[in-house]
Amino acid sequence: MRVAIVHYWLVSMRGGEKVVEALCDMYPEADIFTLVYDESRVSEKIKRHKVTSSFLQKIPGAVKHYQSLLPLMPFALESLDLSGYDLIISSESGPAKGIIAPPHSTHVCYCHSPMRYIWDHYHSYRANAGLASRMLLPWMAPLLRSWDVSTSMRVDRFVANSHHVRARIGKYYGRSATVIYPPVAVDDYAPATETGDFYLCAGQLVSYKRVDLAVRAFTKMGRNLVVIGEGKELAALKAIAGPTITFLGRAPFPVLKEKLARCKALIFPGEEDFGLIPVETMASGRPVIAFGSGGALETVVPGLSGVLFHEQTPEAIIDAVHAFEAESAAFDPAAIREHAARFSTRNFKLGMDLVIQEELRARKTASLQTTPHGETRRFPFEPAFPAAAAETDRVH
Repeated sequence: MRVAIVHYWLVSMRGGEKVVEALCDMYPEADIFTLVYDESRVSEKIKRHKVTSSFLQKIPGAVKHYQSLLPLMPFALESLDLSGYDLIISSESGPAKGIIAPPHSTHVCYCHSPMRYIWDHYHSYRANAGLASRMLLPWMAPLLRSWDVSTSMRVDRFVANSHHVRARIGKYYGRSATVIYPPVAVDDYAPATETGDFYLCAGQLVSYKRVDLAVRAFTKMGRNLVVIGEGKELAALKAIAGPTITFLGRAPFPVLKEKLARCKALIFPGEEDFGLIPVETMASGRPVIAFGSGGALETVVPGLSGVLFHEQTPEAIIDAVHAFEAESAAFDPAAIREHAARFSTRNFKLGMDLVIQEELRARKTASLQTTPHGETRRFPFEPAFPAAAAETDRVH
């Protein structure tokens, strides 16, 4: 069986690329297809595979400014030749699912999110875009939405990385999805013997992460906040930060691991589809103070692994920190770490293998169940083995 893994772009190692790594473990002979590829910024595990990029790779500056090429992405994806592949697994957050699969193949899409910048984050994305993008988006977005919806029918089976994303797949695509949480390397993290006198905020520094709320809150409280990450919001965050805010930039893993294990708690002020960093914090035995929306509702359990706040304001974060500090002794690092174990890489691989095998069997059955004239009686857009699919959700 020839296997292809399609990922939207390979220019860094974040949550989506961790999914690709886990798929590479499952299918060590798989080929990888992507829009643009920066070999210097991906793991050795990914580089061991044959990686094919689209024609966008040849455009000067495309690897660095790939997001500005959004109007060309549908054409670039459809130009990728996947002839001869039996199983195609697309990793979708950009428009990866839009590839043209051979008719005999099985296409399983692991969806991190429908494209945020043309759906629920459209207005925020446009407001923070450059002048040219702000002028073009009202004309491009309806065409991209139409393409995005139509290409959802090219997928045989959707897998969502959270119940939050499953609901969005249902709303925008009208498709069902099985929930399998993304892989977290929980064994790479461990609790520390002592905690430090600081809170932590970590991740890409972009507007929708709302790190500005944490910076304002901790500046007002005069408490120590360490910010790890890089992005276009860095300069603006430094401009509003007081003396108790420390920026470490893009920290190497040993530094991130140490900060996760020694922080009082992680501050997570944005709405995420899932959110790996809260689970990595919990795997380090530390609690999370999170905005109560999106994926955080599925990972942060109040009283066990953290505290939730329900308004995206500095004042709400301040209240949540005070509430946490009043009960901080009640949080047990061992119990928090045990909770994080349910989001392990092992569970991801088990769940994905179950779903893929279900769909391969469904495709095989469909090819055999033909009329005398050779017309297929059914096409397996929906799960063919609901009992097994339910078991997948129970596993996770």
